[in-house]
Amino acid sequence: MINKVVSNVQEALEGVKDGMTLMLGGFGLCGIPENSIAELVKKGTKNLTCISNNAGVDDFGLGLLLQEKQIKKMISSYVGENDEFERQMLSGELEVDLIPQGSLAERCRAGGAGIPAFFTPAGYGTEVAEGKEVREFNGKPHILEAALTADFAIVKAWKGDTAGNLIFKATAKNFNPMMAMAGTITVAEVEELVPAGELNPNEIHTAGIFVQRIFQGERFEKRIEQRTTRKKI
Repeated sequence: MINKVVSNVQEALEGVKDGMTLMLGGFGLCGIPENSIAELVKKGTKNLTCISNNAGVDDFGLGLLLQEKQIKKMISSYVGENDEFERQMLSGELEVDLIPQGSLAERCRAGGAGIPAFFTPAGYGTEVAEGKEVREFNGKPHILEAALTADFAIVKAWKGDTAGNLIFKATAKNFNPMMAMAGTITVAEVEELVPAGELNPNEIHTAGIFVQRIFQGERFEKRIEQRTTRKKI
C-alpha cells in the first residue's frame, strides 16, 4: 500500500531551495501550515516567490518570513493585516502581484487541473488588466489570466491518511485544496494522521494522488487575526 508519510517537517521540506516558488495554503491565519513556515524560517531559505492569499500578520504566518527578508515576491490578494508587508511593498523592497481573490483561487485551481489560462471579467478596467489580452464574451470584456503552479505547494489539513488523502475544515477549504493540486511537490501537514482506509471517501477534499509528502504537525497555535467580542448584556 502507498505510504506518503515522512517522519518530520525537516524531511517534508527537503529540496526547498533559494529562489523557488512556493504556494502556501490558508485564509488569513486559518488553515496555514504553521509548522512548515516555522521550518522555512529556521532553514533561512531566501529569494522565495510565495503564492498565498495574504502574508499573515507581523509576527506570525508568512509575516515571519517577511521579517527575515526571505521573500522576494508575494503573489496574493490581500495586504491589510501586515504592516511589514505594507512597508516592504511601498518601499520597493518586495515585489508584489496583487490579484482579485477569486482570480487567485482559480489561477491555482487551473494550474492543478492542467488549464494554462482562462478569461475572467474580474479586474477589467483596472491596473490588474494592464498588458493582458482582452476578449468579449456575451457582450462583456474579459481579461486573460495565466494559471499558477509552484515548485512546492505546502498545505495544512485537519485530517489526512497515510496515502495522502486530505480533509480540510471550514475556512481552510478556501485555498488549500486548489494549491494542493498545483505543486510539483505537495507537502501536507495535518492535525490528525490516520491509517489509509479510515477516512470516509465521501468526505475527502483532496485525493492522495496530488500529495507527495504528509506529516503530523507538532504544534498548532491557530491564532485569530482580529478578535472581537461584545459586552455581556
